[in-house]
Amino acid sequence: MSNRVVCREASHAGSWYTASGPQLNAQLEGWLSQVQSTKRPARAIIAPRRIFILGPSHHVPLSRCALSSVDIYRTPLYDLRIDQKIYGELWKTGMFERMSLQTDEDEHSIEMHLPYTAKAMESHKDEFTIIPVLVGALSESKEQEFGKLFSKYLADPSNLFVVSSDFCHWGQRFRYSYYDESQGEIYRSIEHLDKMGMSIIEQLDPVSFSNYLKKYHNTICGRHPIGVLLNAITELQKNGMNMSFSFLNYAQSSQCRNWQDSSVSYAAGALTVH
Repeated sequence: MSNRVVCREASHAGSWYTASGPQLNAQLEGWLSQVQSTKRPARAIIAPRRIFILGPSHHVPLSRCALSSVDIYRTPLYDLRIDQKIYGELWKTGMFERMSLQTDEDEHSIEMHLPYTAKAMESHKDEFTIIPVLVGALSESKEQEFGKLFSKYLADPSNLFVVSSDFCHWGQRFRYSYYDESQGEIYRSIEHLDKMGMSIIEQLDPVSFSNYLKKYHNTICGRHPIGVLLNAITELQKNGMNMSFSFLNYAQSSQCRNWQDSSVSYAAGALTVH
């Protein structure tokens, strides 16, 4: 057997974000310094040892979830190691496909979280691993199955889960133009639609979230990773675990006012275990 280390390059660096480590570091420090802390100063913290990153598949049809075939994910800051022990446990379930290096490097949904992950964990950079998971177009029953599988990892306080998703992709180029005139301008209608979905996610109800998607077809690209997370939470709540989820920020790339416009919405939220 070969001991050669296989790396996934930071394939979107230089186009989606800067490939310069010092420049990226300065940008991240600037953005993170503007964040309003939601918690008081802590006397003690638990730093995660393993970070699961669930991202939707944009380029390949996938009816299950897929794991990477590499050992290292490169970033302009430093390299991130995949947790081969956890990968081994996941492979044994028979529930996962293997993504090719080409698929891995074509996909942006996981990569876009790596610079933030690297920056946030830089003081622990030799002490943590990542578990990237590409999530396919799962049926509701598959979301339940994967939610149940990941629930035991979510219950472990040494694990952190990052779910990659944008919210509404509106406009002709996205083939989505839902508009509720009663909300006023188009961008107001988009915000109302997104916040309806965000409110359902905060209720931690996977069935209501599925029903919302069936009714409005909102183009939330990470709807399946979100569905997996909600099902994992539901599984833990059955066992008496008390959790809450709240959205912290919402933004749109631009304000749509006519049918020629387009925009993508972004929302960030956090799950808290009580």
